[in-house]
Amino acid sequence: MTSGKDDHLETEQKYDAEADFVLPDLGRGEPKRIYLSATYFDTDNFDLIQHKITLRRRVGGDDEGWHLKLPVRKDTRQELHAPLDEGETGSVPARFAAQVEDITAGQRLRPVAILDTERTVVTVVAPAGDAAVEVADDRVTAIRFGETDSGTMTWREIEVEAKSPGDGATALLDSVGKALREAGARPSASGSKLARVLGAS
Repeated sequence: MTSGKDDHLETEQKYDAEADFVLPDLGRGEPKRIYLSATYFDTDNFDLIQHKITLRRRVGGDDEGWHLKLPVRKDTRQELHAPLDEGETGSVPARFAAQVEDITAGQRLRPVAILDTERTVVTVVAPAGDAAVEVADDRVTAIRFGETDSGTMTWREIEVEAKSPGDGATALLDSVGKALREAGARPSASGSKLARVLGAS
């Protein structure tokens, strides 16, 4: 498979937060607000999410496009990118479909949910300036397709992603995570936003 120029390893931690949660003082810079809309794809049997894989087409933000996230280890996933116009409307890019064909086993990949997110992003830099993490405060509205009685789901979560490699970023992730927990956030009960919508672990 050909890799996209923005393919990378993603190391992040997720936290659940109440609607009135207040971000602690993280020595952060100016916040930036982004609006995202992502359509997630899976098989009728949700084979991808059962293997902790997510596939989406997202509009908005600096990295809009197709994203395929594959598990690597705890808190780390391989994230593959493709542009919005790769593949026909409503269909998954062929190279992403090929990447997961051993799991889908010929089943069609279809839209299973749409998630709209109001995201406030702040960047936290270590005192030594050798590491940085991005803190994304997400207010999410989601609809699951094919579930007539599912209704609209809303929740708030905080994502903390390492933006630089190495032990410094790991230490900063832990430091920011501790501050969030002390302020009342909780480690997320779901591995991904889609897992929450589909009721998967």
